Amino acid sequence: MYGKRQTSACPMCTLWIDGYNGVAHHIAQNVDFAIVAAAEPPVLRAHARRRSWHNLRLLSTGEGSTFKYDLGSEDREGHQDSTISVFTRDADGAVRHFYSAHPRMASDIKERGIDLLTPVYNILDLTPQGRCNWYAELDYGRAVHKARG
Repeated sequence: MYGKRQTSACPMCTLWIDGYNGVAHHIAQNVDFAIVAAAEPPVLRAHARRRSWHNLRLLSTGEGSTFKYDLGSEDREGHQDSTISVFTRDADGAVRHFYSAHPRMASDIKERGIDLLTPVYNILDLTPQGRCNWYAELDYGRAVHKARG
């Protein structure tokens, strides 16, 4: 999402996290939920303030951590990739990796593997033209966008 090789936040990850911020209080009734990024804490907090993320637990795996690499969401050079991971805690307190999903479904399908986790795609896909070549941005400015059909 952000950090190490990525010097600016990923628009797509930011889109997902914007949505999670809105539902985090519901999720917290059943699970511990955290956003993990490679950005250093001050950089991550600054981005969160700009996005008004007030309901999220943000964790940093900055320099020296292999957490994201171990889960397949970072390559050896430090390039980040979106990943959704679930962990469980056994009765004895041990934390175990349960599940991970990545956006790449195949070499030619780069961002459909976790689309169901954001309502933006679901709504756009209900329209006659679908999402076409729409891609998230960090700032849409004040430009007026054409209706989608």
